[in-house]
Amino acid sequence: MARMNGKTETQTEEQEMVNQELDPAHELPAAEGLGEREAELQKLKAERDSLLDRLARSQAEFDNARKRAVREQQEFRDFALADAIRTLLPVVDSFELALRSSSEKSEFRGGVDLIFKQLQDALLKLGVQPVPAKGERFDPHVHEAIEMVDTHEAKDQEVLEELQRGYKLRERLLRPAMVKVARNSKH
Repeated sequence: MARMNGKTETQTEEQEMVNQELDPAHELPAAEGLGEREAELQKLKAERDSLLDRLARSQAEFDNARKRAVREQQEFRDFALADAIRTLLPVVDSFELALRSSSEKSEFRGGVDLIFKQLQDALLKLGVQPVPAKGERFDPHVHEAIEMVDTHEAKDQEVLEELQRGYKLRERLLRPAMVKVARNSKH
């Protein structure tokens, strides 16, 4: 093996072969080279399509997981808020009872009335709304019938009296309204 500028003849021959393979002007025999390149091109296109499909699926899965996490966090917040509000509802009931029992106008009553209105406003800002009851048609999804009253003065299944107010947090029922319901076979 003769040495030429620090390279052996075999190294030089190998390098020339590599250069010929990379040289676009160097062509394989027409039929053989075209078929192999076409097959390799098809293989690379299929691999690319497969990778793009996997990427799109991964992005969709990530997006779905992110949306699910946001929804679960909101549900947890709503659950915690609902639990806290349920503990306040007896306080609201006590205020209503106190305001109904005393009809005299005094500074004390005015103060209690103001505190009650502030409490109602705070609950409203949180999304808490009372369940409509008196005069409404009985709805077992939001009303709890405590008593059925036979009467001809109201429509059948109409709520006659609200004994305890019911509340909703957005669309979630916190507590059903306890009501008296009319039973009237003629209407």
